[in-house]
Amino acid sequence: MIEQSTAQIDQIKSQLNTAFAPSWLELQDQSDRHRHHPGRKQAPAGSGHYDLVIVSEQFESKTLIQRHRLIYSVLADQIPSQIHALTIRAYTPAEWRDL
Repeated sequence: MIEQSTAQIDQIKSQLNTAFAPSWLELQDQSDRHRHHPGRKQAPAGSGHYDLVIVSEQFESKTLIQRHRLIYSVLADQIPSQIHALTIRAYTPAEWRDL
């Protein structure tokens, strides 16, 4: 399971790096925290629950919903087969500095 999770994380990060050239990218597999949730039990085998923090200039002048849509469009080929749930925190560099 750990090898599969690491491979999935590497694949997700690779897609996000290619699409957004982020100055910061953090992705954590939170699947173990959600294994008892009813929705998780019905999710495709091997799919995970991830927590994403991404900082990119490409989010400038984009609303929160637009940022999320951009990220989901990049990862569409992995939802729901590899990604069951994704928590997204997407920032511009200026927003990131102000946190």
